[in-house]
Amino acid sequence: MRITWRLVLGFLAVSVLALLAALAGPSWPRDGGADRGSGTAAAPSPGRGAARCTVRAGTPREAARLARPGDTVCFDGDLSRRRLVITTGGSREHPITYAGDGDAVAGITIEADDVIVEGFRSVRPAAPGIELTGHRVTVRNNTVIGPRGGDGDGIRFFGDDLTIARNTVRDTDNGHGRHADCMQTFASGTPASRRVRIEDNRCENVDNMCLMAEGPDDGEGDGRGTTADFTIRGNYCETLRASQAQMFEDVRNATITGNVFAAATDHAIGLACHSTGARVGGNTLHPGIRYEVGIDASSRADYQGPEPDGPP
Repeated sequence: MRITWRLVLGFLAVSVLALLAALAGPSWPRDGGADRGSGTAAAPSPGRGAARCTVRAGTPREAARLARPGDTVCFDGDLSRRRLVITTGGSREHPITYAGDGDAVAGITIEADDVIVEGFRSVRPAAPGIELTGHRVTVRNNTVIGPRGGDGDGIRFFGDDLTIARNTVRDTDNGHGRHADCMQTFASGTPASRRVRIEDNRCENVDNMCLMAEGPDDGEGDGRGTTADFTIRGNYCETLRASQAQMFEDVRNATITGNVFAAATDHAIGLACHSTGARVGGNTLHPGIRYEVGIDASSRADYQGPEPDGPP
């Protein structure tokens, strides 16, 4: 066949149109978007937590067996009638996250280092609703309502480098001789606590104190270690029956700022038993609170804040 310029131009025009059609085609991946032989992971399947869950487990025991540093564990089983007991942690650089996304559990016990526990809900759990013992542990965005039995506490904590943030504890009950605090730590057969951040939590309808922190030399402790370096910031505190909302005994270097003390306690903060180096400021007080800070003579050293107006 004789090739003419007209034929050449027609061929080029068809080729350009075909190329433009290919470029305009759909950009989504075919067959899940992964080449199974390439080592590239397929996109996660849709569903609750699919974008972040790297391990799915039916029980805490299965989670302990499967989880590795850096994993995010989600639970597929019904945990509403059992306590979530966490005994497997990650590493300093790669903690293991246990993610609830609103899951109901019958309380939480953490006995591990390098973990994050978030998004669980406990209604009427055995007290304490959450108990954590370890180092570099974060507990955040959990809810504890109406803890029962024991001393009635919402959260208890022991160890170093702890973060307790954006949790809600509600309806603790002083009945039957309890001292039902929103949060508590002590050092009597348990580790002293250092470098603790307690931020943006809500303690609502709490019979006893929002925070009771006791060091090893408070008169009841075991004398081992030092409880120190607490940051208590941005919390909402509604304590109904105690004389003070937050109490520190043998706790060094507590910084207490930007909290809302929402109930008419006698005073907001007590510092006793060598709780030196406290810094207090920027808190909002219910008008029925008589004075912000009560302090004893042993805790006066390096105190910074409003002038204390009475005993702790």
